[in-house]
Amino acid sequence: MKTVLITGCSSGFGLDTAKYFLDRDWKVIATMRSPRSDLLPESDRLVVLPLDVTSDESVRNAVEAAGPVDVLVNNAGIGWLNAVEGTPIDVARAVFETNTLGTMRMIRATVPQFRERKAGLIINVTSSVTMKPLPLLSVYTASKAAVNAFTESLALELAPLGIAVKIVLPGAAPGTGFGNTVRSLLQQNGGFPAAYAEFANGVIAAMQTPGAPRTLSSDVAEAIWRAATDPSAPLRIPAGADAIALER
Repeated sequence: MKTVLITGCSSGFGLDTAKYFLDRDWKVIATMRSPRSDLLPESDRLVVLPLDVTSDESVRNAVEAAGPVDVLVNNAGIGWLNAVEGTPIDVARAVFETNTLGTMRMIRATVPQFRERKAGLIINVTSSVTMKPLPLLSVYTASKAAVNAFTESLALELAPLGIAVKIVLPGAAPGTGFGNTVRSLLQQNGGFPAAYAEFANGVIAAMQTPGAPRTLSSDVAEAIWRAATDPSAPLRIPAGADAIALER
């Protein structure tokens, strides 16, 4: 029986991915800031652990508690939507701390066991906005594009050690916690600058156009499953109809 460790399992992509792997008889280490085992089906193959990817100590404790794993899925992340002028450096730093450096922390903590066994797989979940840039998402896009570049180089670095690395690029998924995070951060930081308000409202309205292709959490879970189980899968795997359309 194989084991997968998934970060950010309290909602959205991470939660659905944990369920997807459980349904296929894997052992699942589901991690989240505030553990809630009631979010997932009861199973003797499920372990729920606390994890804050911005904390070295938390990452170290979670990886030690998880024990040997076959696949690491770096899914934990936070969203941000605003003009650069309206983005405090502290907010930008928090976005990079979770989305970019959190991914690096998890990899640094997990690679030693993969290296010792000469086997293992790392799957980094980024975003389709790195394929087609959108306004007001520059800071968020930069944090995810950094992970793309990091992953592409890391794949070359770890291949001689028997460790594989993949990227899953989800499209727009309204049902995830992205919007809630953005709204909360905007409220805390004064919202959009007045000079951008009309433009920002137009951008948001365009994102919510009825009938536009959207990504479901199940699309992302399926893409992560493919990355984990299909040796012929490419380095970059788009997830969702809108993301797939951009890759063509």
